Amino acid sequence: MTEASKIATDAIETQDQAPMPAPKAKRSGDRIVAVTGFLLATAAAFFPWYVFFNQESFGIAPMGYSETRDLPESGGRSVVNVSPLAIPDENDGSAEPSAFDPITTATVSNLGEEGSGGPPSATIVDPDRTFPGKPLYKLLHVANGRALIEDKSGMYIVRIGSVLPDNSRLATLEKRDGQWVIITSNGEVIQR
Repeated sequence: MTEASKIATDAIETQDQAPMPAPKAKRSGDRIVAVTGFLLATAAAFFPWYVFFNQESFGIAPMGYSETRDLPESGGRSVVNVSPLAIPDENDGSAEPSAFDPITTATVSNLGEEGSGGPPSATIVDPDRTFPGKPLYKLLHVANGRALIEDKSGMYIVRIGSVLPDNSRLATLEKRDGQWVIITSNGEVIQR
């Protein structure tokens, strides 16, 4: 054996005879945190599916009012809103209507006013005062048998038969001279 190989063999023998380091104690705190994180992630992944398959347990509970009023179902009236007090409901078992009108109108009569000495005077009309006319709306776009219209309260998508802001219905959509127009049930033609 050469001297270099002898030195290498002695170094290997001394490493084999060296005491083994003691195994490090595993940290139980890290393991608990890792397992807890995994369990939370698993629960977060499966909880939406549990809710999806058990919807009756998680739904919104209906209110228990017995004094509610059933409104008739009506479809396709997204523009015109009617007050529930204006809809007759004769099947609710209520008493006969009284002569008292429960709707407040804010009208005050001046009949019988003290010191008037005669019939009430006529209301003075201001000629410069503008009165509300029919609602104005304009046609913005037409596509796929539907029209996009706009008035002062918003934008609406309407199709043939839909109620328009002036309480008429959309009769037809036509293209005249390269421009789209809508024709209402009143016979009005609204151009883009």
